[in-house]
Amino acid sequence: MMDANNIERAKRVKLLIVDIDGVMTDGRIIYSIYGDELKFFDVQDGFGIALLNRSGIKCAIITAKKSRIVKMRARDLKMAGAYQGYQDKVEPFNKLLRRFRLSPEEVCFMGDDLIDIPVLKRVGFSVAVSNAAEEVKAGVQYITSRTGGRGAVREVCDLILKSQGKWDTATSRYFK
Repeated sequence: MMDANNIERAKRVKLLIVDIDGVMTDGRIIYSIYGDELKFFDVQDGFGIALLNRSGIKCAIITAKKSRIVKMRARDLKMAGAYQGYQDKVEPFNKLLRRFRLSPEEVCFMGDDLIDIPVLKRVGFSVAVSNAAEEVKAGVQYITSRTGGRGAVREVCDLILKSQGKWDTATSRYFK
């Protein structure tokens, strides 16, 4: 349940930034016998991002690891950017602010581990997935009820859309 302060924060969001491992995925990294990296993404999370896109809210990825799979997922979801290989996530965060001419208050960031804390401290709406590190959960404004890779991103997308009064328009085609 969102409190009034978080509803106000969500109303201002023009950009959702997500981490990958532990947020868009359940955090597991699987390697095939041939050395290929595999990740599991939740289809509902992807649909939530599609709903945000349809509503004019941009989405981007900032992740410490580099992976072809992340590039593919960002492309498939028509995300505004995928910044990979950043141990210091503040650098790409600042690039996104400049690129889209946004203030930090207009950004929601979702993280799960210590590396995400510097960006979580800077955004207007900071979110941790329910299975995030305790230190991360202690410093955010909202903790999802769902876990990373299992609908947490969708939960936040829906909250943003509903807070901004865009839910009905974004989903109207499915209720005919």
